[in-house]
Amino acid sequence: MEHGEDAGVYLLREDLALIQTVDFFTPIVDDPYTFGQIAVTNALSDVYAMGGCPLTAMNIVCFPVGSMDIGILRDTLRGGLDKMREAGVLLVGGHSIEDHELKYGLSVNGIVHPDRVLLNHGAQAGDSLILTKAIGTGIISTALKGRVADPELVAKAVIAMTTLNKDAALLMREVKVHACTDVTGFGLLGHAAEMINGSNVGMKIFSSAVPVFPGLQDLVESGILPAGLYRNREFRERQIDLSSDCPEWLADVMFDPQTAGGLLIALPEKESTALLKKMHANGISEASVIGKVVEKPNGRIQVL
Repeated sequence: MEHGEDAGVYLLREDLALIQTVDFFTPIVDDPYTFGQIAVTNALSDVYAMGGCPLTAMNIVCFPVGSMDIGILRDTLRGGLDKMREAGVLLVGGHSIEDHELKYGLSVNGIVHPDRVLLNHGAQAGDSLILTKAIGTGIISTALKGRVADPELVAKAVIAMTTLNKDAALLMREVKVHACTDVTGFGLLGHAAEMINGSNVGMKIFSSAVPVFPGLQDLVESGILPAGLYRNREFRERQIDLSSDCPEWLADVMFDPQTAGGLLIALPEKESTALLKKMHANGISEASVIGKVVEKPNGRIQVL
């Protein structure tokens, strides 16, 4: 808790620890089945980010019984259940309340060996930074709400948001990882900043290497930006040095709050080459080395 970890970890015995997390939110897409899948993918991600294996989950549901067709709830839960089955997670119950707005998510229990817990701090100078998914889902969701999103772009974002971080996490266990987090509401730069807070290292991020969804530049320059992006930028910009080599629109994308985003992994450079090759061979095509951990300036991120 002291470092704002992705989930809580409780030691059960010398060779076993429990991971607990919870996450739920309002719909970000129109289709309820897809929304259910995205919500579950997002909730399970914290367990994967800590090197764990999710085992059980409980539904969290808020639903406007008097104003929304019950079929929407049924499809939302069906989408979530199908995604849990894909992850090998057992649904063991849940809780629902009546609310004015639909909300859905999970509380999740997972397990991990205590010696293999991954934290969002501990990156070392010389480490490479791997990001496993493209960013920009918050901007695309905002465009969708404003009915100005290209259907092909939305489809690509949905694929990313419904893709579990399970395979990436499994491959990550095969190498030495110093730190890991998943990129969600604080955006890429916000979560990267968390990784170096209070540490003796900094980061360099190469903006041209960051995977983004195609077509985002036009949306950003048209002002299609979520409110969370502005909050993220305001909170973190004093910790970040933006080079003139980084286009302004791309800087905005790196502050964009993500849903069910990828993993951000800090690991030795020699390990990163092997991991990236395995990820690409296993269909994690967007995975890229986007930067490195440096000694100075410590506690700051240089975006080049």
